[in-house]
Amino acid sequence: IVRQAGLPVLVDPKGRDYRQYHGASAITPNLKELEEATQMNVEDNESVIKAARKLIDICGLEVVLVTRSQYGMTLVFKDGEFRHFKAEAKEVYDVSGAGDTVIAILAGAIGAGADFVEAAALSNVAAGIVVGKIGTAVVTPSELNQTLHHQEISSTERKIMELQGATKVSVKWRRQGYRIGFTNGFFELLQPVHVGLLSKAMEYCDRLIVGINSDESIRRLKGKSPILQESARSAILASLENVNMVVVFDEDEPKDLIEHLRPDILIKGGNYRPEEVVGADTVQRYGGKVAVIEVDPNEFGVNHSLERLTGNDL
Repeated sequence: IVRQAGLPVLVDPKGRDYRQYHGASAITPNLKELEEATQMNVEDNESVIKAARKLIDICGLEVVLVTRSQYGMTLVFKDGEFRHFKAEAKEVYDVSGAGDTVIAILAGAIGAGADFVEAAALSNVAAGIVVGKIGTAVVTPSELNQTLHHQEISSTERKIMELQGATKVSVKWRRQGYRIGFTNGFFELLQPVHVGLLSKAMEYCDRLIVGINSDESIRRLKGKSPILQESARSAILASLENVNMVVVFDEDEPKDLIEHLRPDILIKGGNYRPEEVVGADTVQRYGGKVAVIEVDPNEFGVNHSLERLTGNDL
């Protein structure tokens, strides 16, 4: 009746016969429960996924969320897709109530409109808080908000890199097949037009690196200190979803930075000819491209055409 009404049914399973849950939207077994229900050994990621898929077939489920203690969680969909979530707890004192927390947060998040990936990620965070407490415990909204806030700050900080670390990451991205874009500027004050430019730039690459002039570099070029220090400018840019990495450079121009990072596409906003963009010769020499995104300051956005583009169309 509930499913007919278009509502999800979420189950924290018990027992070994899961056929009683046939037609449910999702179930949340732990590793032991998954083994018992499928009669399969679950020792690694691959075996967990296979067992979860078997459970989906047997019970006609949409998803299975497997709780894996110190290994986090694995979310498996009926179409074969899956997601792994690393364990959030730094120290585990008591796992009592962790399963209850997972199903409760999962249900609450789904009920609030989250999809299964978002809901599972939130459940994973909540479970990490609970197992860090002694005895059966609950997660308060303030604890959950605080943890998510710390994660957001940590994620932002990880995006800000020095040249050596940035070079290693860019090499890794390239090996993974990601198309790397690079743009740069002072970014003394982040305006809507800048946000629009960065958003548009991400449409033409998989990973966007932003280089910003250091405070000393700006003082040399402008004869005065920047409005915001480099630490603040870096943090603001790194907080943007469209920016994957921020690198501060001391030179007046980012030529050396471009040489090290070797972006696939060099992106610049403004009224430049491609050959006028700093680093264009370097990028073109190893087969990369240069794109100029025309900025219309009157619209607080960018022109949606990349008319001046070297090489083939993107």
